[in-house]
Parts: sequence; C-alpha cells; structure tokens
Amino acid sequence: MHSEKDGNSSTMLNRPSYRRHRPFAIAFAAVGLCYFLWTTVSSPQLFRYNCHGRTAGGVAILDQSTAIPSGDVKALDEKKLVPLEAHIMSKCPDARDCLREMILPTMQRVLDKVNFTLSYIGTPTDNDGVSCMHGSEECMGNIIELCAAKLYPDPKIYLGFTMCLSRDYQDIPQESLVRDCALEHGMESNKLDECAVEENGGTALGMLRDSVRRSIDAGVTKSCTVRLNEEIYCIKDGGKWKDCPNGPGVNDLVIAVEKLYRSGASTSAAQKSPSIAH
Repeated sequence: MHSEKDGNSSTMLNRPSYRRHRPFAIAFAAVGLCYFLWTTVSSPQLFRYNCHGRTAGGVAILDQSTAIPSGDVKALDEKKLVPLEAHIMSKCPDARDCLREMILPTMQRVLDKVNFTLSYIGTPTDNDGVSCMHGSEECMGNIIELCAAKLYPDPKIYLGFTMCLSRDYQDIPQESLVRDCALEHGMESNKLDECAVEENGGTALGMLRDSVRRSIDAGVTKSCTVRLNEEIYCIKDGGKWKDCPNGPGVNDLVIAVEKLYRSGASTSAAQKSPSIAH
C-alpha cells in the first residue's frame, strides 16, 4: 500500500501590516487542525527443494449497519478473506503452467474474496543467504518478482507481471525481459532495480529469505504447490497435477474458495448481528 504524507506550507506576506490579524489566523488554524483530527479519527481506514518432485530440503468493505467496533475490523477482515497461496520457483516450467492454468483464471473470479500470497521455494544457507535450485539467476528472478509484489501490491498487476516473466522463464532475469514485462503491466523497471539493490541487496535478500522460510514452515517442497485456507490444495509437478482431492480445474478451486468465503462471512455476521443473513 502506498501512503502519502501531506506537508503543510505557509507563506507570510507583508508581515508587519498583518500582525494585528495573527490571533484570528491562529484561531482559524486551530479550528482546521481540530476538524482534520476529527475527520481522521471518525473515518476508519478500510483499507533441498526441487521443481519436479525430487525431495530435498484486501480490502474488505464493512456494512455500517452491522455496527462492528473499530477494534474488531482487522480481525474480521482477515477472517472473511480466504487464504490462497502459490509456492513457486521463478525459473520452473511447472510454476508457469500453474499460474496460467489455475492461479490467474481463478483470481480473475475471486479476487475480492481471497488474501493471496505468492511465495518462493529455496534453501536457506548458513550465512543467512538463500540457495535456489536453478542457480543464482533464479534467486534474482524470485527477488524481482517479490519486489514487484512489494511495489505494486495489487495482484492484478504483480501476478500479470510474474506470468509475463514465466512465459520466458529460461530468460529470467535478463534485463530486456524484465523491462518489457514491466512496461506491459505499467511498472517502472528502474523502481524494480532500486528495490533489488536497496542496502546493497540486503533488503531484497531479506524478503527472499522470509518467503523461503514461509514455504518451509508450510511444509512445501515442490513448485508449484497451491494452498487454500493454509492447507495443500493441489500440486503441479513434472507437468502433471497431483494431490488434488477436489480436482485441478479452475471451477473446482473457485467453488472451494466461495464456500469458505460464505462460511467465514456468515459466521462473522452471526457473531455480530444474528438477524443479518448472507
């Protein structure tokens, strides 16, 4: 999310001749400050491993009629949005197929119902680094995609960018490919570069390390693994869908998401206002 900081500037012209109006100016400024604080407070902001199976290593809009206390807004938002996550390696063909066949078409239909995360698979090293199955180029590709998600958190943007790179995964992280995909999805490639080298690369490496540890903590070892509601839903491995009890189809995943979303929404609503039906 981007935040903006409003700066206050004041210009004083003909200072001596307007000195007698200073009390009025101070009073006006005080009223303005009080109004700003009132509107701000009273309007809440709603706003190891391997590619082919070898084992190794939201914004929720709240209905004001439900009169939900502001302290409960965050918890309710998180409960209503269904966790959906894809664990990938940027230079893995299964990641490309997974995004193209399942993740992107599903997100087009349930974008407002899920809390989506794109995580990466790798191996932490003893020196606080990360080793990637397809080499340092894959680690760099992972970092570029993580930077895209950080700078452009709208999944429609960063997932489109990631899919664009994945179509030519063999060429990741070539500058021309990154630049072309950034241009196609309205990104500034120089900002991606700045993110990747911030603090001599330490910030970006930290993001990759955290993402890899997230995959490890989830017990994920294969690219691409799709998790729904923090449980493994389906795996694309070696060009085939595996371990998909509900089926690998987009409709299957959409139905599963909507079922979880309705269940969570109705439970939250019942706790706050039993008379409201969803």
